[in-house]
Amino acid sequence: MSELKKGSKKLLNAWAFYDWANSVYTLTIASSIFPIFYSALFLGTVEKTVPAFGLVFKSTALITYVTAFTFLVVAFTSPILSGIADYVGNKKKFMKFFCYIGGLGCIGLYWFSLESIHISLLFYFMGLIGYWGSLVFYNSYLPDIAYPEQQDTISAKGFSMGYFGSVILLVINLAMVMYPDVFYISDNLNENGEIIETAAQVGMRYSFVMVGLWWILFSQYTFYILPKGVSSGDKVSKDVILNGLKELKQVWLQLKQNLRLKRYLVAFFVFSMAVQTIMLVAVYFGEEEIAWGDSDAKTQGLIVSILVIQLVAILGAFLTSRASLKFGNIRTLIVINFFWMSLCFYAYFMETPLQFYIAASFVGLVMGGVQSLARSTYSKFLPKTEDTTSYFSFYDVAEKIGIVIGMIIFATIDQVTGSMRNAILFLVIFFIAGILLLFRVPSTEIEKSTSV
Repeated sequence: MSELKKGSKKLLNAWAFYDWANSVYTLTIASSIFPIFYSALFLGTVEKTVPAFGLVFKSTALITYVTAFTFLVVAFTSPILSGIADYVGNKKKFMKFFCYIGGLGCIGLYWFSLESIHISLLFYFMGLIGYWGSLVFYNSYLPDIAYPEQQDTISAKGFSMGYFGSVILLVINLAMVMYPDVFYISDNLNENGEIIETAAQVGMRYSFVMVGLWWILFSQYTFYILPKGVSSGDKVSKDVILNGLKELKQVWLQLKQNLRLKRYLVAFFVFSMAVQTIMLVAVYFGEEEIAWGDSDAKTQGLIVSILVIQLVAILGAFLTSRASLKFGNIRTLIVINFFWMSLCFYAYFMETPLQFYIAASFVGLVMGGVQSLARSTYSKFLPKTEDTTSYFSFYDVAEKIGIVIGMIIFATIDQVTGSMRNAILFLVIFFIAGILLLFRVPSTEIEKSTSV
């Protein structure tokens, strides 16, 4: 098949379709079914703790630390892999690799248990690194396949497709959890006929398998259409392996000549640290800090709030795209950060399910918007170059290191104080700093400046 021209509708839609394929991971595994499943493993225990790696962790702190470690691995490996991808001219191959690792990790979660906590966390690690690792190469395609005036729209379309597709699968998965009899799912019994796992929990395990299969199968259309790239050589040497790190250094040096891009990256690093942390721990927060009444009400309440977030996020991504056209990207991001900061204050005091639903609505409104706009704003500010993978690798490394810092701070406050409320309130500091830094981003490109 011949490569499609840059800006063609078919190419743009094929790129955006990967959001449809992989967003089921963020919704089912990262944001909904898995957190509920994980918390259910601790039902009936007085202290929600688990021994792992020679220590005893609070359950939520353990999963947060593992998540932070995964992002640290992604941050260090992605520039090396992107350097190899640039050299061999086939970043699609690396995108495929991480997609398949992530999909298989999701399928492996079917066997997740506290008795085999280390292998279980390995499957969790695979899903997480697969998702974020593939995004390094996925995001770097944006300036390759879309012109600047198309990038905000197609970026928002990708997120919207992702939310819509993931909601479809989530509804099916939730039906399996809430009405397992309809799907012929029964309780897991031991030899004495005693229930060792409810049908709902078994349904959750099946949903992990479905996520992995959905991700792998639907990504095939994107892989079929996206261009391969241009090769620079045949053999991968030591210099090529280290080329990605060298390219990051070159990008850093080039940032000194582009004040707008440099200041935007600093601001993005700070506010993304808080945004991504909240999105990764939101369901764990709702599960632990909200007074649901009983476990069934808790499961249904968290499910409803997750659906609200995803449906409102579609509207949020669209409204943000329109707002950026009218008011500009930076001004729109400043307003969105004010919303996030206010939500942190609100979350610290909320206790009832209704309050959590209200928070979920506002989270959905700004969640899709901040992600799509942050990505397209960076793409717009890039200098005219064919080496987009290096620049997006730098962007992803900054994002991942920010997440590592945010998650470690959050987990440590949670572990030490025993309350996620204190941790969520602390994130206000990052939003305030992000807003101040966004105000310092010049409205036009300024070359040959060494100022920060």
